[in-house]
Amino acid sequence: MICYNDIKILKVKGIMVSYVKLWKMLIDLGMKKKDLKEKTGIGSTTLTKLNNNELVSMAVMIKICEVLHCNIGEVMDIIYE
Repeated sequence: MICYNDIKILKVKGIMVSYVKLWKMLIDLGMKKKDLKEKTGIGSTTLTKLNNNELVSMAVMIKICEVLHCNIGEVMDIIYE
């Protein structure tokens, strides 16, 4: 695990992801993480992975994008070294 702008990011096979954009979007929309969990139907384990900037499935990202009416690049970043 490394830190990027004071945010813990898990590095897996050279791929790092950041969901900072997701959390900022939730703030802008006045939503809590609990609301996102309920509206998308994702589980607690998946929400924990998102909190820890760990990889989640594309299906999860699509659910999030559907609920927030956005594109994947608006809620996550892939970080290359």
